[in-house]
Amino acid sequence: MQQAELIPHLFRTEYRKIVSVLCKLFGIDHIEIAEDIVSDTFLLASELWGLKGLPENPPAWLYTVAKNKTKDYLKRNTLFAQNISKEIKYTATTSEEIEIDLSIKNINDSQLAMMFVVCHPCNAAEAQIGLALNLLCGFGVDEIANAFLTNKTVIYKRLQRAKEKLRIEKIKIEQPTPSEINDRLPAVLTTLYLLFNEGYYSSGQDITLRQDLCLEAMRLTYMLIENEHLNQPEANALLSLMCFHSSRFDSRLNQYGEIVLYQDQDTDLWNQELIEKGEYFLNQASQGDTLSKYHLEAGIAYWHTIKADSEKKWESILFMYNHLLLIEYSPIAALNRTYALAKARGKKEAIIEAEKINLTGNHLYHSLLGELYTGIDNTKAIEHFHNALAFIKSTADKLIISNKILKLMEL
Repeated sequence: MQQAELIPHLFRTEYRKIVSVLCKLFGIDHIEIAEDIVSDTFLLASELWGLKGLPENPPAWLYTVAKNKTKDYLKRNTLFAQNISKEIKYTATTSEEIEIDLSIKNINDSQLAMMFVVCHPCNAAEAQIGLALNLLCGFGVDEIANAFLTNKTVIYKRLQRAKEKLRIEKIKIEQPTPSEINDRLPAVLTTLYLLFNEGYYSSGQDITLRQDLCLEAMRLTYMLIENEHLNQPEANALLSLMCFHSSRFDSRLNQYGEIVLYQDQDTDLWNQELIEKGEYFLNQASQGDTLSKYHLEAGIAYWHTIKADSEKKWESILFMYNHLLLIEYSPIAALNRTYALAKARGKKEAIIEAEKINLTGNHLYHSLLGELYTGIDNTKAIEHFHNALAFIKSTADKLIISNKILKLMEL
């Protein structure tokens, strides 16, 4: 990987690991200081690596520099060192003796602890998720705003209030108790779910699939499952869902980087190993009497890995969508249900259901109706595809819809 690609990649994978360790060391009051130290580390990397070339082990270089910068900061800022001394769980009497532990175990422990701190119930659910996306997953304000379908100003204020609330409540960064796990795990799982979705269907203009975000979401979810207290059915179901979707990565984009729709994908490119892992985690999720939205979405994703386009497949998917909407209604899930309805029982019935949803300001709504009307009323199909273009941000998606319009106009 070249430097131009490596530094952004490492920023995505390593930045929040180091921030989590330093936050655990400094305490929640000093999140900004931890972020500044790590940001300075990456800035130095971009300058030095361009002049001297890449180090032999770039992640290790980042860890070493971050350690040294932290120790230098503590030496220069005696008052800060005194203020955080109660938070630092070492017996050291001077800042020079403080050890910054960037071992794999401490990184994992710190990230787990941070997951449950930012999802503390002193903040509202939306604030918890936004803060976790920002601090744990490296999301910017724009990306979080897209995930919540709101504007940047709202998200920025929400993040600042959430951080301040954690300071006021004096929340410590430490491993959660069993009761805290029950209270906060749903928000943690929602955060990881949103992270994976942002990668699988990116809101960015020039990229549709961001595998780095998907893989990071899978890594963090697997980290939950590795912990005996967090290895719960919902977490297994979520990881199963991620595995099934990830199994089709290689078939979702063609050689030109254009999105390939599900029905046009080369099934030989589907990753059977990931499909098997998805089945394994889905079996693990079936233990107990829990049935969450992640179980149902994983079941839907499982049926999408079945290559044969049979009535049983689409009736099974439709059945699961019906239950999913009862558990947690979502307009997008309702749209997806109408696609399964069209495959199982025909387009005319699906059109009636789709138009009831009435998401006129959403490109997915118009794209779906364009598909459903194709072959039934091509004029209406073209009209809906044109409406979809008005709301689409992704260049790849615009190209798909434009090609559909051209094909219909040639008929």
